[in-house]
Amino acid sequence: MNIYIGNISYQTTEDEIKTLFGEHGIVDDVHLIIDRDSGRSKGFGFIEMPSAEDGKKAIEAFDGSDFGGRQIKVNEARPRPPRDSRDSRR
Repeated sequence: MNIYIGNISYQTTEDEIKTLFGEHGIVDDVHLIIDRDSGRSKGFGFIEMPSAEDGKKAIEAFDGSDFGGRQIKVNEARPRPPRDSRDSRR
């Protein structure tokens, strides 16, 4: 199960997230999103847990909870929409 975590502190590490979610099962991967220009965290990321049941328990346990002094948002990640190759914003 792929899980979104948002509103995390910019200083939060992938290891801290892995430890937190590890309370509810095996964590295969944690990927925090980093701004490519500044090298700083964007304050959100994704957690991959092999068990959907464990993932749902983690979502219920952590959504809206306090982590690092911030109220985090946790939910099942939605698939990324396809990018339009004709996107003129580039």
